[in-house]
Amino acid sequence: MNWFAKKKVLVPVDFSDKSFAAVDSALDLVKSASDITVVYILPDLSPMEPGEIWHTVDPESRMQHAVKALRERLADEKYKGIHFDVAIGDPGHEITKIAEREKTELIVLPSHGRTGLKRMLIGSVAERVVRLAHCPVLVLRT
Repeated sequence: MNWFAKKKVLVPVDFSDKSFAAVDSALDLVKSASDITVVYILPDLSPMEPGEIWHTVDPESRMQHAVKALRERLADEKYKGIHFDVAIGDPGHEITKIAEREKTELIVLPSHGRTGLKRMLIGSVAERVVRLAHCPVLVLRT
């Protein structure tokens, strides 16, 4: 048994290989895959997006498609039992809201290692999560 074992671990993903590697790292920290919640945050759509203008895209269908894509990507037997959650909004804030709501004991996420101007323009989700989280955050250097 791992001395660091947790009962509730949250792993935010962005569909990059590095974020799914964080899911594998989280598996080493729990007794069962059912102790993990994988979360994906969809961006807000601009009111000028064609789907918004023509009312062909709604938040619920976007979230359903995201959950379906997560299930397909994590279909291997070792991921059986993982919970999925999808939200819409700012990733840093939404991740920490979900973590608090789920009474998460640990958040595991990769750092994409952006520096300099890219970091200033884009912002760092990992940094925001570390600042806002109510629980420990394990940032994996990738």
